[in-house]
Parts: sequence; structure tokens; C-alpha cells
Amino acid sequence: MKPYRLLALAVTAATALVLAGCAGSQSGSAYSRSQTRGEMHVRMGVVESVRTVTIEGTQSGVGVVAGGVVGGIAGSNVGQGKGSTVGSVLGAVLGGVAGQAIEEKTSKKDGLEITVKLDSGQFIAVTQEADEQFRAGDKVRVLSGSGVTRVSH
Repeated sequence: MKPYRLLALAVTAATALVLAGCAGSQSGSAYSRSQTRGEMHVRMGVVESVRTVTIEGTQSGVGVVAGGVVGGIAGSNVGQGKGSTVGSVLGAVLGGVAGQAIEEKTSKKDGLEITVKLDSGQFIAVTQEADEQFRAGDKVRVLSGSGVTRVSH
């Protein structure tokens, strides 16, 4: 295998691993390490409505850089001399655009906007990943702390 192909393969594999690591959870059941062992304020309420939403994907720049590297390497194989340079530049630009689109699409998630009438009479809406089913009329707990609010049964 030629060295540039081996490098392209290595960059692609590294990109996949990094993108998988960037896809943090917005689930009501997922806690970051910093949220553990912290006190949470608990309020009770009833679900008033549930609306499906899309949680946008990340755009950390990893996709752009990795796509640009792979595209530049692939483009450098076009022609010789100036053709190779032009191919590298065009490949890097196109690879960067494609890498950004892939990163955003692979980290996009289905979500829910859950409107809750708290026992106090106050209405709140919480958006979180759609990993648990909620229906109007469900009794729920609303947990808040460390700058995060989540709804659970």
C-alpha cells in the first residue's frame, strides 16, 4: 500500500473515533462526570404537551480539518507538478466541506420539547434527547442542578 493511502486511511479512522467521542448525549438519563454527586432540585408536575424537535449536530471543526487532510491527499494524486498542487487545494476545500457536513449529520439527534405544569402551577419547557416516551398527562419529576434541567418518570 502506498504511503499516502495509508496516511489517508489513518486520518479517516482517527476522524471516525474523534467524531464518535464528540457526540455527547443530551439524554435525560445521561449525566456528565461533573454532574454526579451533586444535589439536584426536584419538582413534580404533569406533562402538558410533547413536541418532537431536532437537536443540531456539533460543528467542532474536526470534520473540516480531517476532511481537508484526506481531500488534500486524494487531490494531490491528480496530475503532476502544478496540476498536483491545484488538485491538492481543491481536494482540501471539497474534503473540508464534506467533512463538516458529515460531522454535523452524524451528531444530530432526535429530541423532545416537553412542556410541564409543575405542582406549583408554573409552566416550564425542557428540551432533551428523545430516549424516553412522554405523553400529555404523565406525572413526571423535573430535576435541576449544575445548570442542567431534565424530565424523567
